[in-house]
Amino acid sequence: MTRRLAVRQESWPLKQPFVISRLRQETAELVVVEIELDGLVGRGETERAEAFDPDAPPVAGEIERARREIERGITRYELLSFMPAGNARTAVDCALWDLEAKAAGRPAWELAGLEAPGAITTAYTLSLGTPEAMAAEATRNAKRPLLKLKLGGADDLERVAAVRAAAPDCRLIADANEGWQESDLADFLQGLAAAGVALIEQPLPAGRDAALIEVEHPLPVCADESFQDRASLPALAGRYDYVNIKLDKAGGLTEALAAARAAQAAGFRLMLGCNVGTSLAMAPACLLAGLADFVDLDGPLLLARDRTPGLTYNGSIIEPPNAELWG
Repeated sequence: MTRRLAVRQESWPLKQPFVISRLRQETAELVVVEIELDGLVGRGETERAEAFDPDAPPVAGEIERARREIERGITRYELLSFMPAGNARTAVDCALWDLEAKAAGRPAWELAGLEAPGAITTAYTLSLGTPEAMAAEATRNAKRPLLKLKLGGADDLERVAAVRAAAPDCRLIADANEGWQESDLADFLQGLAAAGVALIEQPLPAGRDAALIEVEHPLPVCADESFQDRASLPALAGRYDYVNIKLDKAGGLTEALAAARAAQAAGFRLMLGCNVGTSLAMAPACLLAGLADFVDLDGPLLLARDRTPGLTYNGSIIEPPNAELWG
């Protein structure tokens, strides 16, 4: 039988605005793909990138242009060369994984040659704000084991100090989202290290990060915007210690898994990240959690409501996804 493809766009409200150095977000703008074959339906979700990046091509349009090949039966591996890395391929790839798992009657982690996912500790993200606002949010979440601070401005050391004082027992990581200048790099890195921050993501803009070669790393530096998939790795040597694996960047679980293994082979350590989305987007990423030192899959915690059924979050602990949700 021929596959049948369905594509729809969804908007999910957030509990509160999500702010980083370059945007403010009040909704999760998503694309959901469903691929049906012989009565089985595989699902995948991705962020609608053009909602936040005017230069990004419409995700649903990219998927529609691939409709004929998808419905004819393109494989996940053929998809790697047929569609570019990014959000559109992510939704299709994850839907194909889900469909394959259902057709085989085996979990996706087993098909991927991975260990069964266990309970995962995720970071919880604090939006960029004033030091006082971030401290207040840290106080409300001080019982969580891992907080991620969104940074990106001149007051970043004050933000970190305020959060550290408000949540002294939490482990901290930080993400500048390309918001620092080369002239601030050394002082900011030293300041974060002195405050006990365990990791900093993407301090400098992608393509303008050569200064990371010359500056001492008193804490590990992780590539996010500078890293997409395996093709990104050669340019990162000497600049970064970690790479952030995100399915939406890599173009799905197939490439994310290959990129994770290639990054480890090249000497990088791994962080596992996400965009804002529902549990349907987080579930495939959960399979990779065992490979990463840091996991940031808190997207559903930022939503006013999640998909049903969804992942079970017990505070910052994510229980393994069930087959009814995905995989």
